[in-house]
Amino acid sequence: MRKLLATAFAICSMSSTSHAAEAWGIEHEKLVEFSARVVDIACTLKNDCPPDCGGGKRLLGLMTEDGKLRTAVKASVDFAGAVNDLLPYCGKTIQVDGLLIENPAITMVMVQRMRERADQDWVKTEAFARNWEARNGKSDEWFRNDPLAKKVIAEDGVYGIKGLEPPKQ
Repeated sequence: MRKLLATAFAICSMSSTSHAAEAWGIEHEKLVEFSARVVDIACTLKNDCPPDCGGGKRLLGLMTEDGKLRTAVKASVDFAGAVNDLLPYCGKTIQVDGLLIENPAITMVMVQRMRERADQDWVKTEAFARNWEARNGKSDEWFRNDPLAKKVIAEDGVYGIKGLEPPKQ
């Protein structure tokens, strides 16, 4: 009986720590796991290479072993990109678990989890939320309470064009 309980516990433990990427129902999406080197996209394409992959101010990408450059546009946090999570791995190879969107117009990756090596646990891409909360405090919907977003909306309107207003209902 103890062996049976120990085996059941081990199986439950393994299944709770092994999460696959979550499908979002986006046209052309594909669940993927792959290894890639974290790169500064502008550096890779234009040889414009500031130190530290731009220090968090530039879009980062993933260069696969077969030479494909994938733009990392999304993390696990609503409306947040993957730069905060990927930046510490600039120039390093990591393993990615997420969604590959191969739309005819653009190919991009939504990184949901990552790790440096196969023997490590997956880490959710939530650095943006941690960093935002450290600066601004707890919020269930950071995007509705972001001071910078509020400032930009106050200056330029909700559409980003001064004077352009949503229709009144």
